[in-house]
Amino acid sequence: QVQLQESGPGLVKPSQTLSLTCTVSRGSITTNYYYWSWIRQPPGKGLEWIGYIAYSGSTYYSPSLKSRTSISRDTSKNQFTLQLSSVTPEDTAVYYCAREGGEVVAGIFRGYGMDYWGKGTLVTVSS
Repeated sequence: QVQLQESGPGLVKPSQTLSLTCTVSRGSITTNYYYWSWIRQPPGKGLEWIGYIAYSGSTYYSPSLKSRTSISRDTSKNQFTLQLSSVTPEDTAVYYCAREGGEVVAGIFRGYGMDYWGKGTLVTVSS
C-alpha cells in the first residue's frame, strides 16, 4: 500500500512562506496517471484543495491560492513539496498530502478520488 507522510515546521510567522514536504513510500510519484495533491482543513472548517503535481511534473493550483502556491518535486527522494507564501493566520490548518488517479478527457481533468492520504500535519500561522 502507498504511504504518504507530511513533514515541516508546525509554526510559521505571518508574511513568511509555509513549506511542507510529502514523502511517498511504496509507490512512485512518477507512475503514470497519478496526481499528487495538497489539501488543507482549517479548524472547524471543511477540506480545501490546494493543488497538485502530476506524474509528469506538471502542476495545477486552486484559483483562490494560485498566486501564492508552488508545488515541486524531487523524484530521487520520491518527495513533493508545498510552498505557500505570504501566509496569514487564515492559513492555519491541518495540511494533508494525498494521491489521486485521473485522466484528461476532452481537455478536462477527471479525477477518480483520493485513495491514499497522509495523516496530516498542523501548521499554525502566528507571531
